[in-house]
Amino acid sequence: MIHYLDNSATTMVLPEAREAAVHAMCEAFGNPSSLHAMGIDAARSLKESRETVAAVMGCTAAELYFVSGGTEGINTAIFGAARKNRHLGKHIITTTIEHAATTQACKRLESQGYTVTYIAPDAEGHIAAQEIIDACKADTILVTMMLVNNEVGTVLPVAEVGKALRQKCPQALFHIDAVQGLFRVPLTPKKWNCDLMSVSGHKIGAPKGIGAFYMKREVRLAPYIVGGGQESGFRSGTEPMPQIAAFAAACKVRSANLEQDLAHVAELKAYLTEQMKQRLPWAKWNGAPDVPHVVNFSLPGCKSEVMLRVLESKKVFVSAGSACSKGKESHVLHAMGLDKARIDSALRVSFAPQNTREDIDALIDGLEAGAKMLRRK
Repeated sequence: MIHYLDNSATTMVLPEAREAAVHAMCEAFGNPSSLHAMGIDAARSLKESRETVAAVMGCTAAELYFVSGGTEGINTAIFGAARKNRHLGKHIITTTIEHAATTQACKRLESQGYTVTYIAPDAEGHIAAQEIIDACKADTILVTMMLVNNEVGTVLPVAEVGKALRQKCPQALFHIDAVQGLFRVPLTPKKWNCDLMSVSGHKIGAPKGIGAFYMKREVRLAPYIVGGGQESGFRSGTEPMPQIAAFAAACKVRSANLEQDLAHVAELKAYLTEQMKQRLPWAKWNGAPDVPHVVNFSLPGCKSEVMLRVLESKKVFVSAGSACSKGKESHVLHAMGLDKARIDSALRVSFAPQNTREDIDALIDGLEAGAKMLRRK
């Protein structure tokens, strides 16, 4: 039996999402731009899917565009905002705990003459809104930050930043990477004074390769991908209807079960915490997560990469950090000021509604076995 506890990296495709994708691939496979009956049916499905996803993103269907995933959405926001506002200035603000899609986009802009201010977290992984606001200048054109950190589960102060930004720096656009926030924190871009927001389907039970991008009606970025004019001219390319239908189906399932799913995941986190304190009391907890679906801890003396192999041999799957880091030292834990030994022994456990106590029991058993072997050495 597999015990998969790496749901911040990706999730299992929900049965309802799989069925929706197969139906769109094998039966309702028309091109939504075609004018015959099958195309019209596909266009109707596209409209309904857009309305479903827009509802969970807290926006109107006219403000939502389908993209390939979180990375494309983030890149679209950052490069699009930089281009749109380049006549106003070249200063960007972000944090040191962002996903690589944000960090690398900002670094590319730095190589093109833009300046970027990186706000560091405190020792628990929290970002102070006031530090972001204090960094605003007359030539600030973009603030981009995540909603929920993917490694330690802290929630960033997007509401406070959005409100203050409108007053102090109204020319700046505000982008939120909500990839880890979807169905963990209610998305309310209007209340947050958010101009742009990105989410990804494969974090909530949809297939990989589909995401959604919110752009406030009053904000118009230049198209990032040009061609046939799909997505109201903003993102050309034939819409991937199987992925879109699956994304909408996953949103429906997660919406219908939201309260019980959140309660279940919170119970799993509490059970993990209890078991860790009883059986591995010397473990060090990293960060102070504000959401229950992700926890991070270190087992001093146990190299993460070796412990991952021990757990894998027992069919338990967790991670040492972001999947996109591919084994590199966690920049999030480094930004929090943790020492190298603690970073090198860190593990991230992330839950989905499908997880059970049995998954945690298997994890604890594997950690105990690995610790006995590695600490002895």
